[in-house]
Amino acid sequence: MGTVVVTGSASGMGAASAERLRAAGHRVIGVDLRSADVVADLGTPAGRQGAIAEILELSGGVLDGVAAIAGVGPSMRDAAAVTSINYFGPVELLNGLRGALERSDAPRAVVISSNSASTVPMIDDTLAGLMLGGDEGAAREHAAAAQSALPAGSLGASPSIHAYATSKLALAHWVRRTAVTPEWGRKGILLNAIAPGAVLTPLMTGSTGADKDFDPDSFPTPMPLGVFGEPDDIGFWVEQFLRPEARFTTGAVLYVDGGTDAAMRPTAQPSALRRP
Repeated sequence: MGTVVVTGSASGMGAASAERLRAAGHRVIGVDLRSADVVADLGTPAGRQGAIAEILELSGGVLDGVAAIAGVGPSMRDAAAVTSINYFGPVELLNGLRGALERSDAPRAVVISSNSASTVPMIDDTLAGLMLGGDEGAAREHAAAAQSALPAGSLGASPSIHAYATSKLALAHWVRRTAVTPEWGRKGILLNAIAPGAVLTPLMTGSTGADKDFDPDSFPTPMPLGVFGEPDDIGFWVEQFLRPEARFTTGAVLYVDGGTDAAMRPTAQPSALRRP
């Protein structure tokens, strides 16, 4: 059994993942804004650096896994904050903990993207480029300006949907780019992403106005299974990606969305490599 970090451990998918990992015998270092081993705001550079330092102290500098689950939804009114929390939070944390992962015999990392990255037609390519380029200040400024340019009240319960979907797309692209670099792949540090769909967490219900009695057939996107996901549906896959036996999967983005992405984009994956 190993030592695993779970961010967003106080509720939702993070709490479900932490519970599963503890039940499997792992030591879990929880990170959240409250009720956690490490209390930190991963939406700020200082909060990330403080979290990294405390995690390294608690773990003795060796980590077997990191599950970067903490995030906010499109109901947050500050698009700049969405950018910092959802993209720069997990990216900077994982970069800061890479050395500790490298000291493990079977290091694993998984992040939470979203099927909104591929099913919401509001991706801001400029914002994605700024995030992937590592310019947090410019990304925050652009996200805020793009939000202010939208018609007042046009987005209802999801005022930062553009920043949310874009941050999750950029995060998935970061995973695929990073996982195959020598610093990760050749060091045996496996890095993957999970793209949840409509999972009944406070994040989802706050973004849609839905609750547990909401009709899946009336949901804004297709729900082929006719049910919403539960946090443990994501926790299950978090645990699988962090298992030592998961030795030949890296750079993957796994959709755990009840078939929503497949229903909306049935021919999008796989995409063929074409000759020039």
